[in-house]
Amino acid sequence: MIYGIDTFTISDVMAILDNPKLAKLNKQAKDKILKSQKNVRQIVESDRTVYGINTGFGPLCDVKISEEETAQLQHNLIISHAVGVGKPISKELSKVMMIAKIHALSKGFSGVSLDVIERMILMLEKDIIPVVPEQGSVGASGDLAPLAHLVLPLLGLGKVWENDQPVETSKILKKHSLKPLQLGPKEGLGLINGTQFILAHAIIGLHKFDYLLDLADLTAALSLEAYRGSASPFKKELHEIRPFSGSKKVAARMVKFLKNSDNLKSHEFCDRVQDPYSMRCVPQVHGASRNAYEHLKTLAETELNSVTDNPIVLSAEESISGGNFHGQLLALPLDYATLAAAELGNISDRRSYLLLEGKYGLPKLLVESSGLNSGFMIPQYTSAALVTENKTLCFPASADSIPTSLGQEDHVSMGSISGRKFNQVLGNLENILAVELMFGAQGLEFRRPATCSRYVENAYSLIRSKVAKLEDDRLIGDDITAIADLVRERKFAVN
Repeated sequence: MIYGIDTFTISDVMAILDNPKLAKLNKQAKDKILKSQKNVRQIVESDRTVYGINTGFGPLCDVKISEEETAQLQHNLIISHAVGVGKPISKELSKVMMIAKIHALSKGFSGVSLDVIERMILMLEKDIIPVVPEQGSVGASGDLAPLAHLVLPLLGLGKVWENDQPVETSKILKKHSLKPLQLGPKEGLGLINGTQFILAHAIIGLHKFDYLLDLADLTAALSLEAYRGSASPFKKELHEIRPFSGSKKVAARMVKFLKNSDNLKSHEFCDRVQDPYSMRCVPQVHGASRNAYEHLKTLAETELNSVTDNPIVLSAEESISGGNFHGQLLALPLDYATLAAAELGNISDRRSYLLLEGKYGLPKLLVESSGLNSGFMIPQYTSAALVTENKTLCFPASADSIPTSLGQEDHVSMGSISGRKFNQVLGNLENILAVELMFGAQGLEFRRPATCSRYVENAYSLIRSKVAKLEDDRLIGDDITAIADLVRERKFAVN
């Protein structure tokens, strides 16, 4: 994969995340970078005034800066904008920010030098990853504060990760025999303008959401087997006459997950006319969430292959001060995807609740001796709490805007908050699905000796490898954690 030349996908970024040496610069990319840097230097040497190259920033855009002061201007820009607060984002997110930033800068429209870009690539390869606070971006003039923290180590400042602990950059640079860099004209602005904080959250969230969408289908199949529900709502003919791509895909997956189930044959002889919505409408609800996933993925990959700083340097004669840094294009679909992820948890909790009611051959609370034992009463409380927490996180951050930079930045996207909330909801969803998986496995205990589909039996066996059937009350919280770990480690075969 070639930075600045190839079209990257989410999968490409995740591969580079695991092995940074998979991506590199070739001669074509280097030539573009060098040409862009040359264009900036020619602008500095001319008498023209160009924003961010020989002027101040934001509301100070009318203040002319001399050629002798341009290096100090870029240094001051970085240190003055590194004002993020809160806990650090994960090291993984910081790495994705770096990958996305290198790719954007390497397209040759930002005026950032080859030395700076090669240093960022070297830092990735040597696992010198900056510590970036999670709060402080409004997602408009780019993710200014987070990106400033991301590039502080180029100047020998800030902190980087070592053995999961933040340490002073100067210590790590000395360890690797590296010296701090001095930024040239436009470089500081090129480094901290852009949407890479928002984008990194979208990429990591999409990677997680992709698996959880698949797992939610399998989890629903497990619950349907435990409930001895009907598989007829998943027939192809039903979904061909309302042909949304998401619902068609989920219906086909449910048919596959339930194929050759001896257990579900019993439903044919029961007196139930139809199942509740949380069982019957899995394709429609899960499918809607899949549609939202696909929408965000398309836009995130467009952003990944875009130039999002400002100004854009087209040539020595032409630079454009525009708004490619504005995060609205990702903020809106991130909020949509957050709602879609929350809905997967919402319907999952409803299925869990159904399994506790004591209907259709299942004991109340999924234990034979309820009364003396609370059984699975309280894990559903946990699920309900997480579902409600997710609902509170569904308020769209992109619905808000607040003026900054003395009114120069008078409309902002709040996309950084959208991205953070998206990942919080996904984290809660992992635990919600873990509860349903636990309930589904317990429900199957009361359907034996009937066997289920191959997929469901495999999921049941995996759960039982970590969590035993509940006979009497025990520390069920440990069971939830054990199953949630299987979810986070992607142990369930979902395809």
